Amino acid sequence: MTSLYPLEIFVRLTRHRRWFAAGMAAALSVLGVVTAGSARAAAGCRVTYTVTNQWQGGFGANVDVVNLGDPVNGWRLTWSFPAGQTISQLWNGGYTQSGAQVTVTNASYNGDIPTGGSASFGFNGSWTSSNPVPTSFALNGTTCSGTVTSPSASPSSSPSASPSASPSASPSASPSASPSPSPSPSPSPTGGPWPPSSTYSNPVLWEDLADIDIFRVDDTYYYSASTMHYSPGAPILRSYDLVNWEYAGHSVPKLDFGSKYDLNGGRGYVNGIWASFLNYRKSNKTFYWGGCIDFSKTYIYTATSVEGPWNRHTTINKCYYDAGLLVDDNDTMYVSYGNTNISVAQLSADGKTEVRSQQVFSTPSSVGTLEGSRMYKRNGAYYIFLTRPANGQYVLKSTNGPFGPYEMRQVLLNMGGPVSGGGVPHQGGLVQTQNGAWYYMAFQDAYPGGRIPVLAPITWTSDGWPTVQTVNGAWGGSYPYPNVPRPPRQVKSPTGTDTFAGTQLGPEWEWNHNPDTTKYSVNNGLRLQTATVTNDLYSARNTLTHRILGPSSTATIQLDYSAMRDGDRSGLAMLRDSSAWIGVRRDSGQTRVVVTNNLTMNSSWQTTSTGTEVASAPVSGGRIWLRVNADIRPGTGRQARFSYSTDGVNFTAFGPAFTMGNAWQFFMGYRFAIFNYATQSLGGAVTVSRFDLTTP
Repeated sequence: MTSLYPLEIFVRLTRHRRWFAAGMAAALSVLGVVTAGSARAAAGCRVTYTVTNQWQGGFGANVDVVNLGDPVNGWRLTWSFPAGQTISQLWNGGYTQSGAQVTVTNASYNGDIPTGGSASFGFNGSWTSSNPVPTSFALNGTTCSGTVTSPSASPSSSPSASPSASPSASPSASPSASPSPSPSPSPSPTGGPWPPSSTYSNPVLWEDLADIDIFRVDDTYYYSASTMHYSPGAPILRSYDLVNWEYAGHSVPKLDFGSKYDLNGGRGYVNGIWASFLNYRKSNKTFYWGGCIDFSKTYIYTATSVEGPWNRHTTINKCYYDAGLLVDDNDTMYVSYGNTNISVAQLSADGKTEVRSQQVFSTPSSVGTLEGSRMYKRNGAYYIFLTRPANGQYVLKSTNGPFGPYEMRQVLLNMGGPVSGGGVPHQGGLVQTQNGAWYYMAFQDAYPGGRIPVLAPITWTSDGWPTVQTVNGAWGGSYPYPNVPRPPRQVKSPTGTDTFAGTQLGPEWEWNHNPDTTKYSVNNGLRLQTATVTNDLYSARNTLTHRILGPSSTATIQLDYSAMRDGDRSGLAMLRDSSAWIGVRRDSGQTRVVVTNNLTMNSSWQTTSTGTEVASAPVSGGRIWLRVNADIRPGTGRQARFSYSTDGVNFTAFGPAFTMGNAWQFFMGYRFAIFNYATQSLGGAVTVSRFDLTTP
């Protein structure tokens, strides 16, 4: 694990909000009482203390206070560190510390907390033997008790009217997101300037999210991506500033395209959802997703909310290959599609059938292949945005209607990308902000991690052609922050803790193929019953996957294996066409923790090796923590390392490092994967109590 010095972390967090949001590793919510200066004020609050990242001897944390009572004018939060931790730097407030006792006071810009509002601050600190979270807080002198006081309650000591004399660092843009599986309910990022910094950095999200379609509805941006054989398919991401994104839903609830997507008599690896379209039709307030499956038929799904429910709207008996959807000014829907020969189809008014289809362009042999259509209209002209895989982007333009004729111009070719070792940014979409600026969201090949989104501003020539704004002739590593309105709330951090509360998985999770829904449940934990008898992880149903966050991140699961049966295998994998895992095996009544590597597929995605056990140790007690740290910077020789713990605190490095493959042919990048399968008979089960994703 790469260590960052506290000052370096501080600079990154205060200048780039997404790095701050990306560090959340563990959280503790404490319900309590806030008492303002008036004796007649009703008061109550919720405090969330989050360890955002941790390294040897040091850590970062965020504290969020939500006011449940009457408005607060000036606040002071106190607590005692349980293991001698000390604060070294703090932002969004002032602080003093005497021994274990800590007092944090508001900054000049966040002292007022309205009813339902929140105030947040963050800090870097040091620890020695351990770093447990504080268990008790007091706000304005009143110990948190989990209730709201009545107006007749006794007054607490008066809060400090101004920050401590100790200067604070530059304010963070917004508080860290809640670690719950659902987006943070915080009403808005409060305090500090907007935008949070003068620039943003690429990639805007270091996760495998390729074949991008992007658009805006009012003040909200949406982004769709490919998922191939993962289910549910076609994830939808949401943003308010084009820089910070959260998972919102999936357009395809189930890969309902044949039994191979159920791992039943076949496999759907590297088939399924790719290069599809997503757009919004204002006339009926409906989102439309469409994609060609298995080079055969095009399926269209609709919903009035990205969270769903999504339903099959129609099936069109032809393949709209690599398609893009335009909803024209007169509400007519057009689909651009094709490889080399590019066509445009007009859909019926209800979007269920094709009215007309016509080839509108044939790619010159000097260019080669063009595909990945995205269709737009600007100033009366029609555009089809096309990629030359995997090193170029071109655009077609028609001033004579959607069916052309079209002219072609090169947008970029062999342009350097912002992520060292990665490929050329290409195959994405254009989007216009509320203030009229245009941006291009592309992906950059970055294996073994996959294809990651990068964002650049676009300008238009006087005769109406798009131009990527470059930095020293390349796609910039940073650009001026988009000029958009302040977001209404903080989006959910890509890191943090999922305790699988509620009864459904969060939208960041996807299964390897369709799951057997009778063999898992979510209810304050994820219970996985064995769903397949096999000795092959690639053939096992109900393997749950999560994207890896780059450039490196660590996944940890807490696993209750007490209900496993002989022959069962359960654990945490690095999943791709070459894989490895750390997990628990039960054989002949004996339980061991093991590392298995050398799981491989051939180019037809058939299993060529079910793996080799390379480390083993006996375990008992029924509970274990399994951890994988993955370095997914683009290039060869990148490694994942395994460790385990029997107490959740002290981890033991285990087995050899696993070297990941970085070939592109599997398309999808490596994922963390939670699995449980049987090699003898069904009936066993495990429970995953929590999943933690941390960086670095």
